[in-house]
Amino acid sequence: MTEKRYDAVVFDLDGTLLNTLDDLANAINEALAVCGFPRRTLDEVRRFVGNGVVKLVQRAVPEGTSAEEKDRVLQTFKEYYSAHFRDLTRPYPGIPEALDRLRESRIRMAIVSNKFQSATEGLSDYYFGDRIAVAAGENEVAGIRKKPAPDMVFSALEKLGTKRERALYVGDSEVDAQTAAAAGMDCLLVSWGFRDRALLETFHPVFLADTPEQMLDFIIRCGYNDTNTK
Repeated sequence: MTEKRYDAVVFDLDGTLLNTLDDLANAINEALAVCGFPRRTLDEVRRFVGNGVVKLVQRAVPEGTSAEEKDRVLQTFKEYYSAHFRDLTRPYPGIPEALDRLRESRIRMAIVSNKFQSATEGLSDYYFGDRIAVAAGENEVAGIRKKPAPDMVFSALEKLGTKRERALYVGDSEVDAQTAAAAGMDCLLVSWGFRDRALLETFHPVFLADTPEQMLDFIIRCGYNDTNTK
C-alpha cells in the first residue's frame, strides 16, 4: 500500500461517481440525427467519452465532416443535453454512502470533469449537494486546460486548501490516469465505469477498486483522521 496519507480526494465525474452514459448517448444521437448523420451504439459512445464534448462530437461524426457541421452537431448536443442530462443519469450504487463516510472522516472532496461547467455543477448539486466542496467543469476560455492537463486539478486543490501530495485522484479511464500523472498525484482507478479493468491495470494505479466499498476502505485507511491530522 502507498505510504501517502490523504486529506482530500479529487473525483472524475462520468463513469466514476455517476453513470451518465445513457444520457450522453441519447444526446449525441439526437444531435447526429438532427444533422443527418448515422447514430452510434452505446458501446461506441462509451469509447468516445472522456475528453470533453468537442472530442465526443469529433469522434461521433463521420470522417470528413466539415468544421461547420461539427459545430452544428456540438451546439445541438449541448442544447439537448442541457435539457435532458438527468433523465437516466444516476449515482453508481454505494457512491452517495461512500461520499457521506468520507465527509464524516473530514476528507475534502472535489469533482474535476471535462464536461461543460453548467452540467458539471448541475449534476454535482443535484446528486451530491454539499458533500462536494468544488465542482469544476471545462473552462478553457479562462485559460484552464482540460484534462489530461493538470490545470483543473491544481485549481481544485487550491480551492480545497490542500496540496497534491496530500490528495488522491480517483477516476475510471486512461484520461484520468494521465491527469493524475501530469499533476504528480497518486491515482485510484475504478472498474465500474466506462473502461475495461484489463486496460486500467496497465496504468498501475495505487489501487484498482471494483466496488465503491473497496474505494472507500482504501481512502479511509490512507486518510488523515481526528487523531493524526496535524
